[in-house]
Amino acid sequence: MATRNGSAEWRGDLKGGSGKVKVGDGVFEGNYSFSSRFEEGEGTNPEELIGAAHAGCFAMALSLVLTEADHPPESIKAEARVHLRIVDSLPTIAKIDLEVEGTVPGIDEDAFRSYAEKAKDGCVVSRALSGVPEITLDAHLA
Repeated sequence: MATRNGSAEWRGDLKGGSGKVKVGDGVFEGNYSFSSRFEEGEGTNPEELIGAAHAGCFAMALSLVLTEADHPPESIKAEARVHLRIVDSLPTIAKIDLEVEGTVPGIDEDAFRSYAEKAKDGCVVSRALSGVPEITLDAHLA
């Protein structure tokens, strides 16, 4: 299996400093700061990157599950909202809300939800995030 890379550099102290993250060999680069992470400042943050990774992995996992069940999707749109909260006096990813909308001919809402649950259980990133206390799933057809 492949090994994937991400990197970051931080300069300065926590509140006044700034950083840059890089995905792979520069496919995506973004600035981050205390403000972009813990307030509403410009830039990205690790939690957004986790959300993007989770949404991307989950969409692919659901496509696989549906295709294996002879219901190849036309489209899967996934979003992951990562909730950063203070737990035991430390910033913690306390919850992730996965929302997925699919265009899948030949199945109903209940079947789609069932396939989505199966995909959530098998998604590599979902499994990596198993320490998150709560990962919700809202799955519906377009």
